Amino acid sequence: MKLKLDITPDLVAAMAAEVKAGEKAVTAAMRKAGTGLKTAWRGQVTGAGLGRRLANSIRSQTFPKAGESLDAAALVWTKAPVIIGAHDTGPLIRSKDGFWLAIPTPAAGKSSKGGRITPGEWERRTGLRLRFVFRRRGPSLLVAEGRLNTKGRAVASRSKTGRGLTTVPIFLLVPQVKLRKRLDLARDAERAVDGVPGLIVANWVEGKV
Repeated sequence: MKLKLDITPDLVAAMAAEVKAGEKAVTAAMRKAGTGLKTAWRGQVTGAGLGRRLANSIRSQTFPKAGESLDAAALVWTKAPVIIGAHDTGPLIRSKDGFWLAIPTPAAGKSSKGGRITPGEWERRTGLRLRFVFRRRGPSLLVAEGRLNTKGRAVASRSKTGRGLTTVPIFLLVPQVKLRKRLDLARDAERAVDGVPGLIVANWVEGKV
């Protein structure tokens, strides 16, 4: 018995078309999965009250950047990995020098650079000196002799008689702080990975219709 297999041009073309359809399906699926994960992570960040600016630090990119491939992949990352990572893991934060972490009270106000103000910047800004107050129970304090303005911020007293002068707690001093875990990025990443096969199939079928 003699068998003969002929590869006709139509079969070659059909196989090439199937490969092309697969490349389109995989690339489209990875693009959708990456965009979906980016959206989910951004939603977690804003939902945790961390702000739109930090949420927008999360980006996505599909590879290859141009064209289509059966090996297409999606990358989702953040341009603020330290901040995002801290809220995702809930780490224990200690002072670098082994002493205290200074947590500003509402009376301290905010830094001129944005974010949390430091004791040194506060003294330079107000012209007041901070005084250490040790407390056996509860956090120790950095306080200043001044007054509270209408915004609840501690400022220097302008009274020559000392009227309105009071001791204002400016910073709480603690040896360490346990940051609360506010994000669960792995949960959304696992969902995105689990959904990829279905996206590939759906896009492959759509390409044939």
